[in-house]
Amino acid sequence: MQADPNQLPPYFPLFALTFGVGFFCITSYFTSVFCGWHALARRFRAESEPYGVTKSAGPFFYTVYTRYASHYSFCIRMTAAEDGLYLSVVFPLRIGHPPLRIPWSEVQISRVKHYWRPLVLLTLGVRERIPMRISERMASKLGLQDRLGEGSFNEPNFEALSDSFLEPQRKKMG
Repeated sequence: MQADPNQLPPYFPLFALTFGVGFFCITSYFTSVFCGWHALARRFRAESEPYGVTKSAGPFFYTVYTRYASHYSFCIRMTAAEDGLYLSVVFPLRIGHPPLRIPWSEVQISRVKHYWRPLVLLTLGVRERIPMRISERMASKLGLQDRLGEGSFNEPNFEALSDSFLEPQRKKMG
């Protein structure tokens, strides 16, 4: 009796499941590298729970935009505490995304416009400079509006930016 060539081998479901789980794990890890989470995790891995009065937002009904036009939708929880900003990703996506605790001294907050939408820009890490753009509603829920102050949207200062790029060159030459 010959096997039907159109019939799948009996080990195929196990192979498909293993391939799917492996692909999911690799994708999650490379997403963390691409979006900057991996760079932040080197210095800011959370060692403790939030301290003091906390305000949380997420993970559902919020989108966090990161670098390279990528974003996390419905999966990041942000908690603002007295000692810093805590970030975590929902459990199934946690591969490559350990919980983070970023001290307020390492967080810069400003307002920007992304296309037509006003957003709040969190620049995380003084050395890493990983951008995370969140909605004003999310920033308000976290209590970040107090740290923003009043004013219009920040426009990039290209003169100061060009000076900061030229400074290492000047040190080498002079």
